[in-house]
Amino acid sequence: MADEKKYEEKEEKQFDEKNEKELQKHEEKVEQQDMLSSLSWAFILIWAGFVFLALNLGWMETFFSSPLFTRWLPDEMVFFEPGVWTIIMFGAGIILLLETAARLIFPQFHRHIGGSLITGVVFIGIGLGNFFGWDIIWPLVLIAAGVSVLVGGFARRR
Repeated sequence: MADEKKYEEKEEKQFDEKNEKELQKHEEKVEQQDMLSSLSWAFILIWAGFVFLALNLGWMETFFSSPLFTRWLPDEMVFFEPGVWTIIMFGAGIILLLETAARLIFPQFHRHIGGSLITGVVFIGIGLGNFFGWDIIWPLVLIAAGVSVLVGGFARRR
């Protein structure tokens, strides 16, 4: 009876050590994956700060009145000047899409990408909404969100 109890305690101890090692390995993997997400949100904050700084220093006004910018706009949009939040959202969407691409390309960062993909598409939609008009952008955002769900489903199968 005592031998059986010692055997069970030894087996339980080995099981606990194995679970602890697996948990530690999982935590390291999650921490590594979260590093990419942390970097993305850090870049979004840096981008937002840069846009506000450019606005406060007059750089945006100079850029939007330059021939470089007005040359690419249609004639009816020459006086178009996007808002600060429009630019921030567009840039944030691009950063989130880059994060999603990195998760697809590099296996060590692979995780469920649906949320980041949809958030990136919505942010880009918000950024482009004032430029192209909401009646065009929101249907495109919905289409892109549906496509991202499909892509996420296929990526999960791999």
